[in-house]
Amino acid sequence: MTTTAFPTSLTALSSSSTCPISVTSPLICPTTAALPGLEPALLSARFITTFGRTAKTHGTHGFPAGVCPTVGAGGHISGGGYGNMIRKYGLSVDYVTDAKIVDVNGRILDRKSMGEDLFWAIGGGGGASFGVILSFKIKLVPVPPRVTVFRVEKTLEENALDMVHKWQFVAPKTSPDLFMRLMLQPVTRNTTQTVRASVVALFLGKQSDLMSLLTKEFPELGLKQDNCTEMTWIQSVMWWANNDNATVIKPEILLDRNPDSASFLKRKSDYVETEISKDGLDFLFKKLMEAGKLGLVFNPYGGKMSEVATTATPFPHRKRLFKVQHSMNWKDPGTEAESSFMEKTRSFYSYMAPFVTKNPRHTYLNYRDLDIGINSHGPNSYREAEVYGRKYFGENFDRLVKVKTAVDPENFFRDEQSIPTLPTKPASS
Repeated sequence: MTTTAFPTSLTALSSSSTCPISVTSPLICPTTAALPGLEPALLSARFITTFGRTAKTHGTHGFPAGVCPTVGAGGHISGGGYGNMIRKYGLSVDYVTDAKIVDVNGRILDRKSMGEDLFWAIGGGGGASFGVILSFKIKLVPVPPRVTVFRVEKTLEENALDMVHKWQFVAPKTSPDLFMRLMLQPVTRNTTQTVRASVVALFLGKQSDLMSLLTKEFPELGLKQDNCTEMTWIQSVMWWANNDNATVIKPEILLDRNPDSASFLKRKSDYVETEISKDGLDFLFKKLMEAGKLGLVFNPYGGKMSEVATTATPFPHRKRLFKVQHSMNWKDPGTEAESSFMEKTRSFYSYMAPFVTKNPRHTYLNYRDLDIGINSHGPNSYREAEVYGRKYFGENFDRLVKVKTAVDPENFFRDEQSIPTLPTKPASS
């Protein structure tokens, strides 16, 4: 079979300069299965490769995007995209200035020729519903010469409950220069089952300023100078990618494209808009220990996120306190293991219901969760899509459907959870 690799790239502009900074990286095209002769493997890449190329800015600029080593740029941006500068700068898609897309008629369109409605839709509505995204042009953001990272861990026996409870009041409201991710994981300590709470952070500033800030705002964390490390921003990217030698190795390691070693996983997500009580957290901790391998990741919003209108992009969740990721990983092969781990994940999801958004229960598009609805693309396609579409996009779902109907009326680009076209009216008698 003859394969064709479309030229794909990220072109970056410095926020303080009109000179383009070339950041070339192939993107994920999530719709390639529908196009004959196009090999998806040729177009897959990771966003962290793009981070590596920002080293050309001499440490003065970065990009607000994901920290996981295997995140693909195309899917990441077209779903909104977030990272550890989300509170300072907002979503990745907020810094996209242009794009190229192959539409249903085979035309290659840029922002001007596709129009603002389609450009809006692919910036958070999922590119797979509208065409094949070939490239994004992004604007870089300024970063300070030195940043500070830290990790603090506590178990229930070390007052983790108090720390987690206070985190909810601090992390979404503190300085936008500070991003504190909270991770909860059941562990065993001295034959006793407990929950480990880990706060992992990036501060866009010096260690001394960070210590002063958190000593005042978050004494329950117990942050010490020994917990903190100052480094450059590009080194912090490597640190967040679990590289313990981030300060002594060269950033070119980010260009290494070795695949991730994960075997099987399930992700679900929620949004919290009111702080969870200590009794509620205690209940969730007990259910976490019952679930075994399941972990939770709390990502705080606030800062720049809360300043941007919920309709500015298809991503509607900006006003929430924090996002919850339900994370289950396993290596055991076979359907029996899969059924067991999936059931544990779904059970915990039901226990979380009283503490998160309702009507609809919102979720993040880039954690594709088929549990919340699947489209069979039959006569009830719109109604089926509305079930998951409202959870992913809120009121923005209506505009996405109108764009889809205009640019792909025959619904060529479709998958289990794609944007539908408007239902056709029955012929009058």
